[in-house]
Amino acid sequence: MEFSFSEHIILENAAALLRPLEKEDFKELSGISYDYEIWRFNVSRCMNNDELISHINSMLEEKRRERIYPFIIIDKKKQLTAGSSSFSNISNRDKRLEIGGSWLGRNFQGTGLNINAKYLMINYAFETLGFERVEFKTDVLNLQARKSLKKIGAVEEGVLRSHTLMQDGRRRDTIYYSMLHSEWEKIKNTVFNYLV
Repeated sequence: MEFSFSEHIILENAAALLRPLEKEDFKELSGISYDYEIWRFNVSRCMNNDELISHINSMLEEKRRERIYPFIIIDKKKQLTAGSSSFSNISNRDKRLEIGGSWLGRNFQGTGLNINAKYLMINYAFETLGFERVEFKTDVLNLQARKSLKKIGAVEEGVLRSHTLMQDGRRRDTIYYSMLHSEWEKIKNTVFNYLV
C-alpha cells in the first residue's frame, strides 16, 4: 500500500489518539507548548503565540506540499491534547518513512503516552503500509530521546556531524536510528507486548 497525503489518518488505542493537525489546534497546543525544555533539542521552537502559529502554518504547508504528515497526540485517559508528531521523509518507492518532530507537554511526559504514540505510528508503517524501514533522528546531545529510541528497539546507525542549524545558532550533530520490517514482529511482541 502507498502512503497517501490525502487520507485522513486516525491512529488509536486505549491510551492515545493521533489525528491530523489542524489550524484550530492552536488553542490547545498554546496551553502546553511554551516551555523551553520541550524545544531545547528540537529544530523548531514554539515559545509564544507567534512562533506556534508560524510552526502550525509551516507544518500544514509542508503537508500540502506532501513533505510531512503532522499529527496531534491526544491523551485519551485525560481527554486532553498532549503534543504532536509527524511522518516525514516518506518514500513509497523505497518503502520507508521517518517518525519525528515529536513532542509532548511536560505533564504528559513519562506517562506512557509517548510509547503508545510511537507504537501506533510504527505499526501503521509496517502493518498497514507494508513499509520496510522506519527512521528516527535526534540531537546527539538529547540523551533522553536516545535512551527512549533504544528502549523501543530502534538501532543506532550513526552520527551526521554539523547536520542541522538550531534556533540558538548551534550546529547540531544528528544521530540516526532505524527499525526494519523484519525486526517488527519480535519488537512488537517484546517491547510493546503490553500495548497489543
